[in-house]
Amino acid sequence: MSFAVIKGSGYVLVHTPDMIMHNGTTQTTEKIVNPESEYLKQLPNHLRKFEDVVNYPPNQTYIGEITPKQLNDYEMPWFDKKVDGANRFGKFGEIMPQDEFIGLMKISDVFDLVMLTEEFTNSVKEKLSKHPLITEEMVAAIKGSSDIESIKEQIEKYHGEAIYNEGELVGCVKRAHDVDVNLNAHVMFENLVVKASGVLAMLNLLDKNNIDPKTIDYVVECSEEACGDMNQRGGGNFAKSIAEACGCENATGSDTRGFCAAPTHALIEAASLVKAGTYDNVVIVAGGATAKLGMNGKDHVKKEMPILEDTLGGFAVLISKNDGVNPIIRTDLVGKHTVGTGSSPQAVITSLITNPLDKGNLKITDIDKYSVEMQNPDITKPAGAGDVPTSNYKMIGALGVKRKEIDRKDLANFVTKHGMPGWAPTQGHIPSGVPYLGFAKDDILAGDVKRAMIVGKGSLFLGRMTNLFDGVSVIIEANNGETSDQGALPQEALKKMVAEAMREFASKLCEE
Repeated sequence: MSFAVIKGSGYVLVHTPDMIMHNGTTQTTEKIVNPESEYLKQLPNHLRKFEDVVNYPPNQTYIGEITPKQLNDYEMPWFDKKVDGANRFGKFGEIMPQDEFIGLMKISDVFDLVMLTEEFTNSVKEKLSKHPLITEEMVAAIKGSSDIESIKEQIEKYHGEAIYNEGELVGCVKRAHDVDVNLNAHVMFENLVVKASGVLAMLNLLDKNNIDPKTIDYVVECSEEACGDMNQRGGGNFAKSIAEACGCENATGSDTRGFCAAPTHALIEAASLVKAGTYDNVVIVAGGATAKLGMNGKDHVKKEMPILEDTLGGFAVLISKNDGVNPIIRTDLVGKHTVGTGSSPQAVITSLITNPLDKGNLKITDIDKYSVEMQNPDITKPAGAGDVPTSNYKMIGALGVKRKEIDRKDLANFVTKHGMPGWAPTQGHIPSGVPYLGFAKDDILAGDVKRAMIVGKGSLFLGRMTNLFDGVSVIIEANNGETSDQGALPQEALKKMVAEAMREFASKLCEE
């Protein structure tokens, strides 16, 4: 079968300042081990307003309003810079404020677990009724408001997970079972956040690319959370729940997990399903993780910076049959970190970068753009983690020097030419290669890029099951316009062969 193509994408951010304090693990852990810490006292003074989040250059890059090249023109640090004329809605998606997102959580709740006050319910319904992608039917799902005393009782007596907006208690998520820890209020809160942000990403994908939701055959959800109960803790299925909420009535789906590398795993899986002819249109989608909010907050506060990890991230990408136009996904040129690869940086880069290149008789310089771990350095550098994308590009370039494909004096130029600044929020899986897919499609269609490589990496040891590292990669390249099956004979040639066979058969019959 011919290679699958990237048909469209959607990228969303959700500003969640109250969730930083009440749901981010750095902060919730601090409340337990050091409840009177100076960090917790100072944190509220370092929260950004929604307007600041919208104006922030990396965020405008994430939703497609400025390109990575334009982001590079802003001098670092970026947190004190603004994009002129920035808007919450962008080419690829949007940035949603917290109150609207809480309303979307209620819309995504099909088991009546989200309780909201009447005042907040009325306010958010009015706001979401003006949202271009939220239908009247969806707004109507925000119903059953509660009084504040009932909400407090759920929190204090039944361990409900509180919902805050602008510092005020406006609701809670109830536990879904009184014994099952996998259905407690904390887990249900996290899972509703994943679903709601995934729904928002899917809605933007469908809208920005004029896609009929009924044409979607399969959905692969690839975030880092897992839903299930005590009998099947990670049984799923976020994918099908998101498809249901977005009107994809002809779709089925499943969840793929692989820590930070999951989105690239999902991209390869989706492209393979389409290439095999199993499905025509497959969406990969991921919602955000509340646990990662404010993850490096202590370092940001120490350096008198705003808390930059104040947004949830989400994305959705449509993979479809070859249309002869859009960029193809070369599933024959896939890199993988195997069990026997090893964990040294050189071994990792070799397995993910040069192995797939060698399969295609390509040099390191034949890839115009590498999309690696695209974490925003504005976030990671103050925390001591450095500029992650640049470090990856330097390693790739150094391997090129070793392979004698790059002159040592051209190493710095390689990083500039083949790399990009990081712009993705540190939401774990969100930065892992896929933030560039929207731009890759545009760059390749414009002729500015011929090939790009998407690289996802993951830390499997976090699950305490193995010390192994993980990673996969795949090459995206310009479509040559050929949509017929690879290796298949052209229609006219096939007709000639059939005609000749028929003549030969008729001739033998006459001889007999």
